[in-house]
Amino acid sequence: MDSPAQRAIIFAGPSLPPAARPSDRALEWRPPVRQGEVYAAAVTGPAIIGIVDGYFEVTPSVWHKEILWAMSRGIHVYGAASIGALRAAELHNFGMVGVGRIFAMFRDGVLADDDEVAVLHGPEELGYPALTDAMVNIRATLEAARAAAIIDAMLDARLTAIAKSLFYKERSWAAVVRRGAAGGLPAASLAALTAWLGGHTIDQKRADALAMVAQIRRHLAGGVAPLAVDYRFHATGYHHAAARR
Repeated sequence: MDSPAQRAIIFAGPSLPPAARPSDRALEWRPPVRQGEVYAAAVTGPAIIGIVDGYFEVTPSVWHKEILWAMSRGIHVYGAASIGALRAAELHNFGMVGVGRIFAMFRDGVLADDDEVAVLHGPEELGYPALTDAMVNIRATLEAARAAAIIDAMLDARLTAIAKSLFYKERSWAAVVRRGAAGGLPAASLAALTAWLGGHTIDQKRADALAMVAQIRRHLAGGVAPLAVDYRFHATGYHHAAARR
């Protein structure tokens, strides 16, 4: 039986649905994180907390201060792929560990908008099926298509701009190609890309989430010493009120 201290709690949804998760007794899976849930997880004393997916827009998103509080209690916090990558890019200087290409792009300022990782998805009981395509996945796939000489630089740039112009709840490959055709992009090139997409789309969010989980498992296997941070956590009145809620 794993020691309670040597376990990780991971918040994940469409980026890493149940069918794609490794089986490991040391990993406790929870749904996409909401505000207050990192705090609640930290109270139970895991060695590590991993954040992949989280809710926003319709419910308050995970709060930076609850992550800082968890780390101040010696808990290692990892982030990747989606809101985890965003928070890690914002808090890596405080000790949060970011993993993967998406994290690096936000950390380095290559990407800045939250909509890059946002998707519309189905419920937990159906396995969080993605109903739209993430902008970061579209970028990675177009880059691969260009490297494979399926599209040229001009078409890459035009399709990227079209995808970025779409609201995240409407962003899909079908919508991108349809708008490209309506905008006069070469029909033959769009047809070639559409055929190639059948077996070559890049799920960068999934890849980064799996990389984070692999890193967490290596960390657990090697034994986890409490995290030592170089800041002093200030428990403000707002923090106390949020903790009570």
